Parts: sequence; C-alpha cells; structure tokens
Amino acid sequence: MRRVAIVHDWLVAYTGAERVLEQLLALYPQAALFAVCDFLSPDERHFLAEHRPCTTFIQRLPGARKHYRGYLPLMPLAIEQLDLSGYDLVISSSRAVAKGVITGPDQLHIGYVHSPIRYAWDLQHQYLAEAGLARGLKSWIARCILHRVRLWDVRTANGVDYFVANSRYIARRIRKTYRREAEVIYPPVNVDGFSVHAKKEPCYLVASRMVAYKRMDLVVEAFASMPERRLVVIGDGPECEKIKAMATANIDILGYQPADVLREYLEGAQAFVFAAEEDFGILPVEAQACGTPVIAYDRGGCRETVIDGVTGLFFTEQSVASIVEAVERFETLKHQFDAAVIRRHAEKFSTRRFREEFSTLVERVWAEFKAA
Repeated sequence: MRRVAIVHDWLVAYTGAERVLEQLLALYPQAALFAVCDFLSPDERHFLAEHRPCTTFIQRLPGARKHYRGYLPLMPLAIEQLDLSGYDLVISSSRAVAKGVITGPDQLHIGYVHSPIRYAWDLQHQYLAEAGLARGLKSWIARCILHRVRLWDVRTANGVDYFVANSRYIARRIRKTYRREAEVIYPPVNVDGFSVHAKKEPCYLVASRMVAYKRMDLVVEAFASMPERRLVVIGDGPECEKIKAMATANIDILGYQPADVLREYLEGAQAFVFAAEEDFGILPVEAQACGTPVIAYDRGGCRETVIDGVTGLFFTEQSVASIVEAVERFETLKHQFDAAVIRRHAEKFSTRRFREEFSTLVERVWAEFKAA
C-alpha cells in the first residue's frame, strides 16, 4: 500500500490554502499530516477530520502563536527537520516553505504551489514598505534574511519532482522563480454552498481581510466619491480603523461576519468589487456561484476566473478613478448580465472538479515515476 505524507506550511486559520488541504486529506484519508506549526482553535479544526499534524520546533518557541511569521528565518531549518523517509508519496501544499521538505530518490514529491514566497520575491519591496522597513538598519537586516530565504527557496525547488500551480498566473511565477514548468489545477470552491437569488439589492459588496495589498481602501474611497451608490464592506484586519475613517454615509462597514452572513450578502448584492492582485481569489468565484457579477482588477487570478462582459467587468488600474469608471460602466450594462450564465461559469471551479483533476494527475505522475 502506498504510504502518503501531506505537508502544509502552517495551520492558523481556515483560508484558501486550507481548503486545498481539506480536499487533499479527503482524497488521501490515510495520509500523515505535517506542518511548521498548528495554532488552530477548536472550532476551526473541522476540516482536519481525525488528522493530528506533526509539527516542528517552531510550535514551542516563545510568542509563536501570535507571531509565527516572525520566525520565517528559522522556517527553512524547521521544515527540513521533518522526517518523511517512511513515505512513498509526499504532497506539499506550499505558499512559503512546505515544498522544502527533504525527500529521497525513491520518493515522489508533488508540490502544489499557492505562490512562491511572496514577500521574498517580486513583492519584497511592497512588503518592506508596508512593514515600515524600507530604510535603516532593520531594513538591511530584513533584506539580508530575505536574500538567504531566496537562495534556499531556489535550491529546494530541485527537491520537487512535479509542480502544480493554483493558476496560470502562479505557473508563470514558478517559471520565473524556479525555471520549472507547472501544471495548473485551480483550487476547490464550494459552489454548491451558494445559490442564485433572482432579485438583487441595489448595493455593491466588497469583502476581504483588511490588509494593505487587498486595496479595500481604494474601493471605499471610490464609493465615498459616489454618494448615490451604496457599498457594504465585510472584513477585519490591520487596516480596519483606517477604512472606517474613510467611510461616508453610503458605506456600511460591517466588520467580520460569519460565513452564513457573508453568503447572504454575496447572493443579494448586484455586484462584488475586488481590487486585489490575487494568486487565484476564491471570493470572486463564490460571488459568481451566486450569479453575482464581479468588478475586478485586471491582474492576477481574476483574469482566469472572470470573463469580461459575461461574468463581470475589469478595471485596468488600482486607482480610485479606475474603480469609479468601472462601476459607472457596470451601471449602464448591469441588465445584460445573466445570473444563470455566471453561475454555470463558477461551477467550473467546484470541489468535485478539483478532486477529479488532482487524483488523476497523481495517478499519472505516480505511474510515470514507478516506470522510470
């Protein structure tokens, strides 16, 4: 019987990467699970089923529960200490260091990559600026650390036998970073958990974690300049107070909301606005599963999940003016969008599709590996 190990970066919340992990565990229930650290709360552990992850020494370091990312310089060492020598097939689900596990010549390592380490590669300068590390001694220390992380990241790409990317956008980043080709399998989206509402409310919705790169501030500022357009904002995070201060009377800031409330707004909004450059972007697909058009920034994964003029509209710049122009354009075209067509498009990204594509890929690659 084939012995399977699944390696994940860290377990701290149920986000897009964890949805992929959930389906991998469903496909391979006998697999052993490994992670850098596990700080999931009891009510967030449902997707792990009966799995109890084996973690690294970072689990026990001071303050790791809240500041695990601060231990990034130690994560390459930590992930390399995981002993996977007893497994035939290793599947890593990596947005940072999981792909760096050590495997031998008789083990097949398939790496599902959500992104090469974003803050170490092309987004380094953006992250340093947002963290207040653009200048000074701390900046030089951070840059030296990230330089070492990049060297390690490229070296460990050689330990992955087969790369899988979560979008064509990430496949291009893998080619640029590691000089390796990657097959694309889109992440699973629970489209069956959403339904189409025939009647849409005359409001727009933006929802996300309130961090700088999501650019929710641009959306709020754009609608502040359009007092006749109502916007509902769902989410929380470091930029929450800044965004609240920007809100005008036509903007409702709801903060964090449970999944069922978010679903109601996704189903009822006349359009979902998305200004981030995401690797894939699950929320825009969930909106489309509700038959809700998406007004999205024309970069990143949205270019693969939104069809301009059919399931939504694109704006070309991350700017207030560009968002305003797109919203006004949508107002003139909104009656042309067909909720049933939008829903059918979203079904192409279903959970069932992910399981079928990933299991087929694994069996094909496994057969080729054993034959070689």
